[in-house]
Amino acid sequence: MIYENEYITIESEPSEVLWLKIFAKQKCKEMSECNEKTKEAIYKALEIIEKEMIDYFKPDKINIASFGNYVPQVHWHIQARFENDSFFPEPLWGKKQREGNVQLPSTAEFVKRVRAKLDAI
Repeated sequence: MIYENEYITIESEPSEVLWLKIFAKQKCKEMSECNEKTKEAIYKALEIIEKEMIDYFKPDKINIASFGNYVPQVHWHIQARFENDSFFPEPLWGKKQREGNVQLPSTAEFVKRVRAKLDAI
C-alpha cells in the first residue's frame, strides 16, 4: 500500500511504468454512490498524483481510468505512460506493441513526495 486515510487507499500495480490505483474505502459500486468526502478525497488524490507524475517522471501522457467490471468497487487507475513503453499507445492490459525501454527514477522517492502532499490535505 502506498497511502491510506479514512476515505481512500492507494496501491501500486506491478508494471514497467508507474501504475497506481485509488480505492474508495466506502462500499460503493459507482461514484454517484460515494459520499462527498470520499469523492473529494479521490479527486484530490488523482490531481496530486497526476501532477507529481508529470513533474517527477516526465511521461508522454498520463492515463486515468475508472471501471470496475471485475472489481465492482469504486477505484481509479492512474498511469504514467511513455511512447517507448511496451504497450503504448495501447492500454497496459492491451496488446503488447514492442519490448519497452523505459528508465524511471526512484519510485520510492516519488511515493515520498506524493505521501507528503496527500498528508497536507
